[in-house]
Amino acid sequence: MTAREGGPFDARAERFLEHLASQRGASPLTLKSYREDLLQLGGFLASAGCADPAGATTTLLRRYAGGLAASGYAATTVARKLASMRSFYAFGQREGWVRANPARPVRSPRKARRLPRFLSGDEIARLLAAPNPRAAGGLRDRAILELMYSAGLRVREVVSLDEADLDLDDGSVRVRGKGRRERLGMVGRQARDALSAWLASRSDRPSGRSRALFTNRAGGRLSVRGVARLLEKHLAAVGLAGRASPHTLRHSFATHLLDAGADIRSVQELLGHKSLATTQIYTHVTTSRLLEAFDKAHPRAR
Repeated sequence: MTAREGGPFDARAERFLEHLASQRGASPLTLKSYREDLLQLGGFLASAGCADPAGATTTLLRRYAGGLAASGYAATTVARKLASMRSFYAFGQREGWVRANPARPVRSPRKARRLPRFLSGDEIARLLAAPNPRAAGGLRDRAILELMYSAGLRVREVVSLDEADLDLDDGSVRVRGKGRRERLGMVGRQARDALSAWLASRSDRPSGRSRALFTNRAGGRLSVRGVARLLEKHLAAVGLAGRASPHTLRHSFATHLLDAGADIRSVQELLGHKSLATTQIYTHVTTSRLLEAFDKAHPRAR
């Protein structure tokens, strides 16, 4: 974006982009997105007879937001464009070319929340039985899958575990989650049995217990991609290829707990969610299943 002679919008937008690059360390990709969003906003304001962004009102900016939604953009794209607009005007307020931020009251559209994918109880049982304990890596793979489903772990949480985090006598595992928050995960009997078998089989036994709980063939810490690959292999072996990702085991853990009557706040704590609203997405899953069962079975449903 090159400021045209006498073009206040372009000049102010360029100053904003320079600020993002020098003071905020914005990446080239981020700057490209902001530039495109501001060009679109500038074009709208010009067409509305507002050459100077300082003259824009909240009403006018709401018209812009409504036009974006009506143009068929995805809600996530509209939200990003409006976030760019709000940041631009917040910068203008700090710079002094607007007294108040006219974009602040403009709300972004609600993002539709997709229901998480999960496996049924029967599918989980088939998957967890897939690793052959006599095959290379079989004991490790079964221990990983059992632990992920038993404790509802994220894949990054699994690969970051050290053996010292595991307490098989107590049936718990210390998990370092998002935002460095720690929580205790529950390790059920079958997961404990699988983990015991894996630990007993290990040949990479350096002194101390600070080593990685799960390792690759070279003895190094298993990677996120390594977990994804072993899951893909075992899903294919039981006819579930493409049906799940590592995170699907976490979704299945939460869904099955709520289906069985677990308290949602207990599930929130087990998942390590900071907000209850994040956990409540699983109640939508169970509700939708109840409604589906009702529609199929109730004689007066149709």
